[in-house]
Amino acid sequence: MGVPVIVTMRSADLPAADRFAWWSEQVARDTAPSVVSSPHAADFEAVVTLADLGPARLSVLAFPEVRAVRTNALIRQSDPDRYGLNLIVGNALWFSQRDRDARVGTGDLFLHDTSQPYDSRALPGPGPGKMLMLHFPKAALPLPARRLECLLARRLPTGTGMNAIFAGYLASTATALEQGEVSEPDTERLGEVALNLAAAALAAAVGAEDRLAPETSRQALLCRIEAFIERNLGDPGLTPTAVAARHHISPGYLHRLFEARELTVAAWIRHLRLERCLADLADPRLRPRPVGAIGARWGFRSPADFSRAFRAVHGLPPGDYRRQALTAANAAATGR
Repeated sequence: MGVPVIVTMRSADLPAADRFAWWSEQVARDTAPSVVSSPHAADFEAVVTLADLGPARLSVLAFPEVRAVRTNALIRQSDPDRYGLNLIVGNALWFSQRDRDARVGTGDLFLHDTSQPYDSRALPGPGPGKMLMLHFPKAALPLPARRLECLLARRLPTGTGMNAIFAGYLASTATALEQGEVSEPDTERLGEVALNLAAAALAAAVGAEDRLAPETSRQALLCRIEAFIERNLGDPGLTPTAVAARHHISPGYLHRLFEARELTVAAWIRHLRLERCLADLADPRLRPRPVGAIGARWGFRSPADFSRAFRAVHGLPPGDYRRQALTAANAAATGR
């Protein structure tokens, strides 16, 4: 696509007079040409992270109040024939397409189509606006365009279901990209998962799950299972059998879903529990909480079970780890 696989650009690296023109060029190149305006055009502060993720592209955009209008004339000149499934992270946005409009708030999704005119306005707020845009060819979806037209310019909440899973995946991927934690060999797989989850979320929104490819359905189910496990780590009864029953699949199929992982389902649950315990033990705010209570909080049935599992992975009892971690944190604070 003409850019490195992952790149971050800042308007602050340019003279103030050039910043808004740079932003306008980025919008045209990365999404689709549009007429852009802003009350901050004289000194436009923005950050753009772009990542080519194989079948999709993820753009992480931070910007002030701005408006972008895509007209029929611009569509005739250039149309990448793409959808954008977008997550609002900071400040609200007003979006209009197909004679509909919606105010999309922080934490909401919305869908746009580059082949139809739109009017998008990032609204002022307490800080910079921020949006995560996953854009991909329409042909990459197993859903016909006519089924998705009802979703354009519509607020898609992310509190539950596949919308929540897709939004969580998109946000964690964007964070990893911004922090430089994604290597180029990983980008193709990240894009495949993102596109599968986008397809599953859109299919669920229009009642077309039967149109999904088997791999997309499998990926969506695996992500639902992972989200369920993370929400229920504190339940001592969270076992592979319980997880399979909750999702109406056999334990054998659950284990097959996890075959690509280095850990079995039970080992992954234990790994996540120990990660949470590790963070709690190192937290000075939780110093008064007994070690056994921390283990119980994350699903270990007894202090002995917790101590045994912790020692097996970290080589020392959780109480010893806590003392070392808190001593080191106190020394660092004193040194500052």
